Amino acid sequence: MSIFRKKSIGAMIDEALATDANGLRRSLSASNLVMLGIGAIVGTGIFVITGQAAAMYAGPALTISFIISAVGCVLAGLCYAEFAAMIPISGSVYSYSYATIGEGIAWFIGWDLILEYLFAVSSVAVGWSGYVVSLFSDVGLHLPDHLIHATLEHTQEGGWFFSGSIINFPAVFIVAIVSALLMGGIKQSAWVNNIIVAIKVAVILLFVGFGLSYIDFANYIPYIPENTGTFGEYGWSGILRGTGVVFFAYLGFDALSTAAQEAKNPQRDMPKGILISLLICVILYVAVTTVLTGIVNYKDLNVPAPLAMAIDSVKELNWLAPFVKLGIVAGITSVILVMMLGQTRIYYAISKDGMLPRIFSKVNKKTGAPQNATIFACIISGLVAGLFPLHVLAEMVSIGTLLAFTIVCVSVVVLRKKQPNLRRPFKVPFVPVIPLLGAAVCLLQMAFLPLATWLRLIIWMAVGMVIYFAYGYRHSKLNKR
Repeated sequence: MSIFRKKSIGAMIDEALATDANGLRRSLSASNLVMLGIGAIVGTGIFVITGQAAAMYAGPALTISFIISAVGCVLAGLCYAEFAAMIPISGSVYSYSYATIGEGIAWFIGWDLILEYLFAVSSVAVGWSGYVVSLFSDVGLHLPDHLIHATLEHTQEGGWFFSGSIINFPAVFIVAIVSALLMGGIKQSAWVNNIIVAIKVAVILLFVGFGLSYIDFANYIPYIPENTGTFGEYGWSGILRGTGVVFFAYLGFDALSTAAQEAKNPQRDMPKGILISLLICVILYVAVTTVLTGIVNYKDLNVPAPLAMAIDSVKELNWLAPFVKLGIVAGITSVILVMMLGQTRIYYAISKDGMLPRIFSKVNKKTGAPQNATIFACIISGLVAGLFPLHVLAEMVSIGTLLAFTIVCVSVVVLRKKQPNLRRPFKVPFVPVIPLLGAAVCLLQMAFLPLATWLRLIIWMAVGMVIYFAYGYRHSKLNKR
């Protein structure tokens, strides 16, 4: 069937490496890639989701959730590293699937990646809004309630309802600012990201270093809270559900792979960028979660700005609060930057293959940025950030990411069987054991996400398949050939 037609890996690489003055520019060094990875990974996952996941699902045992997620990420990260070195082009899992499984599945994954990055940008922007509001309150500036909350709210008992707020204006504002920065090109964006990453890592080290002295060990008892009788609320089922939710926190290396076509030496540097940034962030996540749940009881952490709350609860650390909050605001900004970068590159890659309108692959000659894709991503992400609550957005990001990781792991095994002689600058060890373990861990985490999240994913994918058969299938460049 033609929906399983594949794009030649050789043709994909030749297309990416062609000296096209109107194409994306190779400006990223190995250190830039590591910083982009940290910039994307260390953000809302550590500054926002930690509090909500501890309060709602895992309690202090959220550290176990992060470690389990890290295992899945390392396994998936090895698979990403093999593909990113072998197929150094924009598009991430979409491009890998196009070469290994076929066009129909590639579209399915591309549509899933759009979900992943769209909701990632939006959820991080909502977290940014929470910290900015907290920071403004500290200096006596109080924004109106109807401009700092989502228009819609959702609860398990009551479903969807209007919150009474007009829109989350700070969230919309930061999406617009980051989009304007991306329009300046990848080199400028990477330079700004490097500065922000240095600031936010310093802030995390300050929080952990000073916070250790104010841990109340009573907050760790019970370390694994007893299950409430509802699946996923504390106990081991809560830890596993927490694992699926905080998986969102490790999204960064996936976004990093979308920039492969803008790396100077992708075969050598992409594996380094993915694996080094992931290792650093695992250590930071476990340290922050340990200190956070030690300072504040997990039941009180279901707030948009949990680290700010922890600092505010210790009088002796009040002097540190403004620095931590400013650093966190800057840090979350870099996550929005890299996630928005990933979203625009997915639009660019799919458009280059003809399955989205050509307008999305138009590149600004001066800056090398896909300008129309960036403008479109800004509008859509801003609306979602302003209208929807954080917990719904975060769960959608997690399930989309886990699905993408699963397919990358499986694709490594498929391609090793079908094309064993391809040049692989980086190889996953112990194939097929490691890729299949990675897929299993990801699927396990998906299984523990709420049913409503699965239903939203199914609806999103159904819409995507309608678009594919109505437009993408007929306009695909492979179909025209």
